[in-house]
Amino acid sequence: MAKRPSKHLRPARPLSASFARTETKRDGSWTVQSVPSGRSEKQYLCPGCQRAVAVGASHLVTWPTQSPIGSVSGLDHRRHWHTGCWARRG
Repeated sequence: MAKRPSKHLRPARPLSASFARTETKRDGSWTVQSVPSGRSEKQYLCPGCQRAVAVGASHLVTWPTQSPIGSVSGLDHRRHWHTGCWARRG
């Protein structure tokens, strides 16, 4: 069986067509997109609390508006946050 290519070598998957907004935090400008309950198909680790974002739970996907140095796209750095954890982030 052929080995699956590294996720870092595959092109980024497009996000859904829901509206994204820009928020400014202490570490820069972030694009924030809501994922409604029932639309989440995988479990993610929230970087705010280090707990799981459950499958089917509403949450936020965030990524830097400006691509970090050495990255082709800010989408390479997208993370899934609990809504409350993102709100508490300064």
